Amino acid sequence: MNIFFREKLKEKGLKITPQRVAIFEAIVLLNNHPTAENIIQYIKDNHPNISVGTVYKVLDSLVENELLKKVKTEKDIMRYDAILSNHHHLYCAETDRIEDYEDDNLNKLISEYFKKNKIKNFDVQDIKLQITGKFNINIK
Repeated sequence: MNIFFREKLKEKGLKITPQRVAIFEAIVLLNNHPTAENIIQYIKDNHPNISVGTVYKVLDSLVENELLKKVKTEKDIMRYDAILSNHHHLYCAETDRIEDYEDDNLNKLISEYFKKNKIKNFDVQDIKLQITGKFNINIK
């Protein structure tokens, strides 16, 4: 898996450092749209030599270079998503859990809608839905 992260960093012209690789890897391994605090805890447990400041700088750099996306919850908590393909999110307001949601028909419907219904003085570049509700079962 390390090679994957190194290649992604290289593609973006970023210097491949152990800190960047470890933090990028942590986000993918945590696999649950982790918060900065979740990532910091993972890094402290697995790479205690990486500082908190470095984690924040690397996260900002990965977002700026489009290797990660930020996902904001209704509770204004910033989460990170390593999946860059077009997808939406199911957000459980009760548990603060986020799950990925992919639906090609929904994507087509939204795209066609905005092709027909232009927004004045606005160029739609991307649409991400966050569908808020409550999960009826406990999936971990």
